[in-house]
Amino acid sequence: MNKFLPVLSISFLFIVYISCSKSNSPQPGPSDPCAGVSIQLTAAVTPTNPGSSTGAINATATGSNNLTYSLNGGTFQSSGSFTGLAVGNYTITAKNAAGCSGSAQFAISNVDLCAGVVINVIATVTNATGASNNGSIVVTSPPAAGFTFNNNGGTFQSSNTFNGLAPGVYTIIAKNSNGCTGTSQFTVTAITACAGVTITGSTVITAANACVTPANGSITITASGGTGPYTFNLNGGAFQSSNQFTGLNPNTYNIIIRDANGCTGNLSPTVAALVPGPLFNAVKQVLATNCALSGCHVGANPQNGIDLSNNCMIALNSDRIKARAVDGNPSFMPPPPTPQLSAADKQKIVAWVNAGGQINN
Repeated sequence: MNKFLPVLSISFLFIVYISCSKSNSPQPGPSDPCAGVSIQLTAAVTPTNPGSSTGAINATATGSNNLTYSLNGGTFQSSGSFTGLAVGNYTITAKNAAGCSGSAQFAISNVDLCAGVVINVIATVTNATGASNNGSIVVTSPPAAGFTFNNNGGTFQSSNTFNGLAPGVYTIIAKNSNGCTGTSQFTVTAITACAGVTITGSTVITAANACVTPANGSITITASGGTGPYTFNLNGGAFQSSNQFTGLNPNTYNIIIRDANGCTGNLSPTVAALVPGPLFNAVKQVLATNCALSGCHVGANPQNGIDLSNNCMIALNSDRIKARAVDGNPSFMPPPPTPQLSAADKQKIVAWVNAGGQINN
């Protein structure tokens, strides 16, 4: 139901010059009472509210005295004021006591309830992700109360929110209870989910012992940036939810971190080989000195295929080295006539084996 606001009367001035006449009167002559009488009509017109009869005509006649007024041929009355009028054309007649009259027509129109009404449509736009229909427009002004809203010529709705929008230009119309409208256009843009997103990661690396199988190096990644959960890819393999890669040899690896929106970041960590420890280095020096003297486990064809100049050969034969060089089982190394190791050198081997007998000891 329309609600009509109070309306300030708007007056229109009409002036009509009409010669006086009298019905069934004889031809004008010296005795004609209307000779020389000219009755003029003006009126202030008040429009009506739409759909009702609130219009009015307030007529004033000049050119004679003791005038009465008639609306559309109705009964004459002393007042020129006629109220309760709907939209339409009306004839006002003014008549004096001698029957001399003048008439004029006046129009009643609807009040323009939207005159001077300005409705500015302001909205917040949420852009769509790629080509998805997940954009939205929320009208923030005018408020939802008392207004309905239309998107691109669709049905007016009470909600000020339009969801499920694909990238494009949208025309939003806001309408108040009097039918007054305001219009604005808004653009929903296609955005890339990864625009402005930087995914990085930190790593914890366990160095690999190059002398053992399977390899025992590892990389553990902590991802940041983007939207979790994250998945991880090593050297182009399948993505996995675990952030740890194990069983790695010494090498440089390419790791891709991917977030929930498909945004990616790259890492290139290096798994280092175990660094020889001080006990190992001491034993290696003992072996290098004594093997060079005996010539048994060096060169192109070392004895039993064991080259004790190779770090891995030393680590893999730690128990054998102790048994031969320290315990003399089944015989001492180096073989005679080369002298046995000194007590100090033997202690270096014992200390290394007791510590684990690995390269990093």
